[in-house]
Amino acid sequence: MMLIRRVPTCQNIGIPGKKCGTIILTAEELNCCRDAVLMQFCANKLDKKDFFGKSDPFLVFYRSNEDGSFTICHKTEVVKNTLNPIWQAFKISVRALCNGDYDRTVKVEVYDWDRDGSHDFIGEFTTSYRELSRGQSQFNIYEVINPKKKGKKKKYTNSGTVTLLSFVVETEVSFLDYIKGGTQINFTVAIDFTASNGNPTQPTSLHYMNPYQLNAYGMALKAVGEIVQDYDSDKMFPALGFGAKLPPDGRISHEFALLPCCWNTKAALCRVRVDLLPANHNGNPQNPYCDGIEGVMEAYYRSLKSVQLYGPTNFAPVINHVARYASSVKDGSQYFVLLIVTDGVISDMAQTKESIVNASKLPMSIIIVGVGPAEFDAMVELDGDDVRVSSRGKYAERDIVQFVPFRDYIDRSGNHILSMARLAKDVLAEIPEQFLSYMRTRGIKPSPAPPPYTPPTHVLHTQI
Repeated sequence: MMLIRRVPTCQNIGIPGKKCGTIILTAEELNCCRDAVLMQFCANKLDKKDFFGKSDPFLVFYRSNEDGSFTICHKTEVVKNTLNPIWQAFKISVRALCNGDYDRTVKVEVYDWDRDGSHDFIGEFTTSYRELSRGQSQFNIYEVINPKKKGKKKKYTNSGTVTLLSFVVETEVSFLDYIKGGTQINFTVAIDFTASNGNPTQPTSLHYMNPYQLNAYGMALKAVGEIVQDYDSDKMFPALGFGAKLPPDGRISHEFALLPCCWNTKAALCRVRVDLLPANHNGNPQNPYCDGIEGVMEAYYRSLKSVQLYGPTNFAPVINHVARYASSVKDGSQYFVLLIVTDGVISDMAQTKESIVNASKLPMSIIIVGVGPAEFDAMVELDGDDVRVSSRGKYAERDIVQFVPFRDYIDRSGNHILSMARLAKDVLAEIPEQFLSYMRTRGIKPSPAPPPYTPPTHVLHTQI
């Protein structure tokens, strides 16, 4: 079913009394096909269009719609100054190419590129997914026809030919395929206990121990934790703190286990190596796990009463802590996500960048949730959406950091979340693609999902 809506472009604005045009929006229900195809084409003896030199040809692919119209679904790169181009292979989803209808017409137009945008039409041909799926053969050598030239010239044959060089079908896997196949997502929480957050006994502090309501860190931990905990199968979270003086001797630590945490037998069964835990902890070194987000909240408030907020604010130690575990499991069976909750005042920017660059090679992602009124310029830089994080001339292999300013999701009073759905969407926005990028670059396929559980049937035996 196709829906069409015409939207006037000058309604209530623009030039009074003058129609500036119409935008037509069309929609078609997508097929559930998850295949993608990798194709490559070349051409021979295309028409010469440039007065000086030859042609600069490129291809434009169109998917036919249910109403007979066509929609552009792909453009190739331009190959300069040749009548016999070979274009680079490109990947396109079957949904984009034909919406899963293998016999639907695919139209291909051939153009000569011009700098001013007035590209010269060379010709066109039509095909279909079913025809293309035959691969390289005599069936996939297409005559490029220019209808105007064909109508004017009796001896016109064609304007060249386009040949399919390769056609490979790939089934695109999803984040959920790996989860169904048994990949475990392991979340670690790291909380900023530095003095820049303010004295916890003062109402202005982000760590204010208010007996009647959650403080800024408590709100962020609870809200974000409830979102991410559903992706951790056992919901047992290692909970760390950084930037505090620890009892009894006042040592400064940037990587300590919160207290108390509940013992988890899965940890004892070597889910992670406890020997890699830091020595300067104030919780149990063999027990960094907290039972669900409520356990993390309890450990946070208990630790807040026992440690002294200090500094500096160093991210690198907790990133390296999780990276040690991630480096020991690279077979796709586990993926690690570090959630850092901070006021954003960072002291070891260079070391943190180096840690991120190193961690980008591992099955690991980092979510940074910023609390408080800071500008968070450093956190945006670590996010790397605009410029990939680099250190000592080396760029991160992939983007692994997602930054979320928590203040954007709470009301003016700072006590209520405006939209949990929007917060969840933004917190998890990049994790699936970051996860898939690691699996793709390592050639790791999801394991087959186990068969659905079937309860045993009880046969009733009777005596006659």
